[in-house]
Amino acid sequence: MFFPGSRYEKLASYTATRRDGTSVSVIRLPLPSSPPLAGYHERSEGERLDLVAARHLKDATAFWRLADANNAVVPDSLAAAPLIGIPLGGGK
Repeated sequence: MFFPGSRYEKLASYTATRRDGTSVSVIRLPLPSSPPLAGYHERSEGERLDLVAARHLKDATAFWRLADANNAVVPDSLAAAPLIGIPLGGGK
C-alpha cells in the first residue's frame, strides 16, 4: 500500500466504520520523532527538500525524515528554514 522506505510502510492498519456504515482501512499517523542530528545543511534559496534528502540521506524520497528531524509536521514548512538538521545515520 505504501512505497518501500515510507514512514507508513510498517504501520498496522485497522478498519473504521464511517457514519454512513461503509468500512475503510486506515492507519494511525505516527508522531514525528526527533532523532540525533549529524549536523546542519545551509539551504540555498529555492533548494528543494528532496534534493537535500538525496544529498545527505542518499534517498530523495526520504525528505520526510528531514521533516521529522526538524519537528516539522508538513515538509513545506521547512521552505523558509535557513538551516535544516540532518538526522544521524543519514545514508541508511
